[in-house]
Amino acid sequence: MNVVSDDDVLRSRFELLRDAESADPADLDALWADLATLRPEEMLGAWRGGDFPTGHPASGLLARIDWHGKRFDALLDGHPLICRDEDGALYSNTKYAGGGYSSLWEVGFRGETTATMVYDAMAVFDHFKRVDDTTVMGIMNGKLEAAFGTADLYYFWLERDQG
Repeated sequence: MNVVSDDDVLRSRFELLRDAESADPADLDALWADLATLRPEEMLGAWRGGDFPTGHPASGLLARIDWHGKRFDALLDGHPLICRDEDGALYSNTKYAGGGYSSLWEVGFRGETTATMVYDAMAVFDHFKRVDDTTVMGIMNGKLEAAFGTADLYYFWLERDQG
């Protein structure tokens, strides 16, 4: 008898939303509510990222700058915009994101405390919750209107970068 675990169900829901042609923020919020919180230390390392297809303007910006993911070398040494240059090499893009650096903190969001990336030079936060041991879901909130022309939340994902 095959037993489907709660973790398998969460992973399936995540994959369906990630791979959808269009993802409804209400469905993303429902998934978020079911995921486990993280400690900031669990976010250390390199991550490859992408976003959920909600039509958020941040998606277009990240595509234009060839965003690869994020890297956290220490709790107070984060690089939110790891991008690829013309030759495919990774670099920390400091032109965007209000100076290009960040730190990791425990921050309350929607009644829970979870690992959160705080941008050093702008009032924007990326909150993280665990999908599985190598994948997290993120929600960007804060003063997004100044950066993207909308106050809508931005939903994204990160997977441990193995290479």
